[in-house]
Amino acid sequence: MNILFAASEVAPFIKTGGLADVAGSLPQALAKAGHDVRVVLPLYEGIGEDWRSQMTYLQCYHIHLAWRNPYCGLFELKQDGVTYYFVDNEYYFRRASIYGHYDDGERFAYFSRAVVELPGHLDWRPDVIHCNDWQTALVPIYLLEERGRVPQLAGTKSVFTIHNIEYQGRYGRETLHDLFGLNDGYMNEHMLAYHGDVNLMKGAIYAADYVTTVSPSYAEELQYDFYAHGLAGVVADNRHKLRGILNGIDVEAYNPWKDKGLAKFYSAKQLQGKAKCKAALQQTCGLRENPDVPIIACISRLVKHKGFDLVASSIGAIMSMDVQMVVLGTGDWSYEEAFRHAQAHYPGRFAAHIAYSASLSSIIYGGADLFLMPSVAEPCGLSQMIAMRYGAVPVVRETGGLKDSVIPYNKFTGEGTGFSFANINAGEMETALREAVDLYQSDKKAWKALQIAGMTADFSWSKSAEQYLEIYGWVTGG
Repeated sequence: MNILFAASEVAPFIKTGGLADVAGSLPQALAKAGHDVRVVLPLYEGIGEDWRSQMTYLQCYHIHLAWRNPYCGLFELKQDGVTYYFVDNEYYFRRASIYGHYDDGERFAYFSRAVVELPGHLDWRPDVIHCNDWQTALVPIYLLEERGRVPQLAGTKSVFTIHNIEYQGRYGRETLHDLFGLNDGYMNEHMLAYHGDVNLMKGAIYAADYVTTVSPSYAEELQYDFYAHGLAGVVADNRHKLRGILNGIDVEAYNPWKDKGLAKFYSAKQLQGKAKCKAALQQTCGLRENPDVPIIACISRLVKHKGFDLVASSIGAIMSMDVQMVVLGTGDWSYEEAFRHAQAHYPGRFAAHIAYSASLSSIIYGGADLFLMPSVAEPCGLSQMIAMRYGAVPVVRETGGLKDSVIPYNKFTGEGTGFSFANINAGEMETALREAVDLYQSDKKAWKALQIAGMTADFSWSKSAEQYLEIYGWVTGG
């Protein structure tokens, strides 16, 4: 099968969040299954010379975007069985950051046109174009027309994945013609019209041949107003072609037996090294060196929808449990200040690192005993899977991918991979944490079994790839 995967960011070339991890790992898993997989992304300024030096220039041409015909340069790089195409246009992509510009609508409309016109210039026939989030939401819409104009797209189907429905690509009515080059026929309730505006994600949900989300529970949640940010009715209207597929992680990249950032390698079969990693975490973060006190960790953006209202209001209750805690991340000023204050109030027991640090996150995963994710909403989440891979037992709220990836501990059977709570409630979170801490302190054998269950859980991309291939086969009739 020929698969074209379109994303606004792809690891390891450029990354701001989880989308890049998916776009970096899923195509490789599909390629390993024997398919011709090609990935297209913008050639941003932030893509370094180490990658640029490996690219080959293919050709240039002009994109058709409304009344504009902007330049498009095409570069190629092959790696791990996947072909990567980089769309070059310095006017749109030579920016200090990849998002947050006044003309993002135009920039990603241009990219979407580049994606749709790519097969014609390469004389290559994709069976499926897999698009991701609002930045490529115009691809399924443009494909409706281009299927009849471009021979290479005659039988091409589209799959659209919602990674985070909060960001939808909403613009004024006037952008339909001038910016996106679409006629008035698309401005209807079963396409782009949304309270008088243009909503690109809404259009993609209707136009795509199939829609996926990044976890089964998130697919269900998006049919409720609390989670869907205004698109609950649209999602429910398209539930006949909707499916949630839990993301995986790169199990080789996140491997405590190979992670050179750790003080000592360890595995599910040889857990002894984790004690040295815990001591290294305590030394690095200024915590008292005590192997018997459980360390609770948070690595996250410090924002409300990640549940930090609950954490900030529960610091006193958490610290009364005779634990240590470390927080790594940046975000809202109020949370940053709450954690700085906690560090001053609980010296040697609470560490706040208000920063982004890949190296420190590795040390934290390796040394932590518990990993707290009390998210209000979490489409999939990768941190809980990474934590389990490193033997840090997760404590999560039952939402989205957290619900799908963490099996609650059963004290009667010993089954489970972590602890969970249902409601957005600080008391429930504290109860779940207390249960986890009590188990750590009272039953080392059960605790070790819980760690091993998480470390040996299958979070590889192979399972997810199989499910996506099933969808590709369904939409193409293959």
